Amino acid sequence: MLRKLFPFLAALLWLGHPAAQAQSVYSATDPLAHTFSIVARDPKTGEMAVAVQSHWFSVGTSVSWGEAGVGVVATQSFTNKSFGLRGLALLKGGKSAQQALDELLRDDEGREVRQVAILDNQGRVATHTGKKCVDMAGHQQGNQFSVQANMMLNATVWGAMAKAYEANAALPLAERVLAALDAAQAAGGDIRGRQSAALLVVRGTTTEGPWADRLVDLRVDDAAQPLVELRRLLKLHRATTT
Repeated sequence: MLRKLFPFLAALLWLGHPAAQAQSVYSATDPLAHTFSIVARDPKTGEMAVAVQSHWFSVGTSVSWGEAGVGVVATQSFTNKSFGLRGLALLKGGKSAQQALDELLRDDEGREVRQVAILDNQGRVATHTGKKCVDMAGHQQGNQFSVQANMMLNATVWGAMAKAYEANAALPLAERVLAALDAAQAAGGDIRGRQSAALLVVRGTTTEGPWADRLVDLRVDDAAQPLVELRRLLKLHRATTT
């Protein structure tokens, strides 16, 4: 029983932490998405993906953004939703992932409570974990990918994600990023539990339009085991589109 209560007790204790009080000024306009996510590019196909799980309703509507031939963005912690569309617009305008991230954060008063990852169509990644993101928080970059997490049960989550992603290079990109999410959950995951998940995969280059360029676009808005349900949906998607 105590083990089940621990995440809730820890979250309640955190509410009295100075970092929480400092961040609360942003909660009026910014959705709270303490979560773990991955942005990645398949060097063989050029496909790009962003995948996420959180203890937050309908996390895919806030965190994950992508456009074929351009890049993908994950914006979380105290989420600035504008970073999604603005980040993609900056990439489309010729900025690198790092240049786009720098521009987004430059005038953002909430930068220290943001966690953002951007990947461009060349596989370059840029990641920011603000100094006031809720512990445990951190990120790790690798070859054409970045994993990031905040308000985790422990500091091993993002390392476990990176290891799982690298170990599953033979899988299609969608299944490979889900392996990273599964590893995060197995390592402890969100201190509060789990509720929703999302997976977006876009082409490396544009074709006739967005309706053909989103290869996978799946969301689990509310479920006891969102990653299990997301995998079920991906299998169904594969069965009905191939």
